[in-house]
Amino acid sequence: MANVSLLEFRYKISKKKFLRKPSRLFSSQDRQNSGLLPTFMPNINEMKKVFDKFDSNKDGKISQSEYKVILTALGQENMIAEVPKIFQAIDQDKDGYIDFKEFTEIHKGGGVRTMDIQSAFRAFDMNHDGQISAEEIMEILRRLGESCSLEDCRQMVRAVDTDGDGMVNMDEFMTMMTRTTNDG
Repeated sequence: MANVSLLEFRYKISKKKFLRKPSRLFSSQDRQNSGLLPTFMPNINEMKKVFDKFDSNKDGKISQSEYKVILTALGQENMIAEVPKIFQAIDQDKDGYIDFKEFTEIHKGGGVRTMDIQSAFRAFDMNHDGQISAEEIMEILRRLGESCSLEDCRQMVRAVDTDGDGMVNMDEFMTMMTRTTNDG
């Protein structure tokens, strides 16, 4: 089910989220030195936005084919074979779909783990250079069916780029994502 949290988390990126001013909840050093994997609880409005992104035909439920389309858009084709297992674990009423109640149930008592945030970072870091560029953000958003100009994507990067290098590194991404998931 960690894969579901990862997928849910990847969709939290949007223009609105990038434009928020990040806050530091804990330092990179704290994360590296603690043996704990902190979790961050997404709020219900964020979860609804994510659910709606999966539910492309807007029928109030996610089908396996809708789920596979999103995986493909994110370049996660290797996960497609796991979709039936994911659905088996989440689909409590066994109707073959994931409804919003089932979608939210998987997050109770849990949340988004630090390693899920790191996995999301790696998905955005398409060239695997340890940083996310405006061009990479634009490409991921395009794959998800969102339109965003390169200048808008550059503005998103500037909103979270605390070291001023024009890129988003892991620490900046972690700070931005933990701030986003804890907003009310």
